[in-house]
Amino acid sequence: MITLHKLNGAEFILNNNHIETIESTPDSVITLMNEKKYIVKETADEIIQKIREYQVGVLTGLKRVE
Repeated sequence: MITLHKLNGAEFILNNNHIETIESTPDSVITLMNEKKYIVKETADEIIQKIREYQVGVLTGLKRVE
């Protein structure tokens, strides 16, 4: 789950596993698998970085449990 910001500044948390596409138009438009779209302040690169950081955190947590 990643934290993003709508254009009005409202913060929300998105399950990144549901992302189908990210477009820069120039605003970042995230399309989910259910066709719902979100326009966010973060750039596509920032969104990808947030996803990577989240996934590393999940994998790191799994390694600690072993």
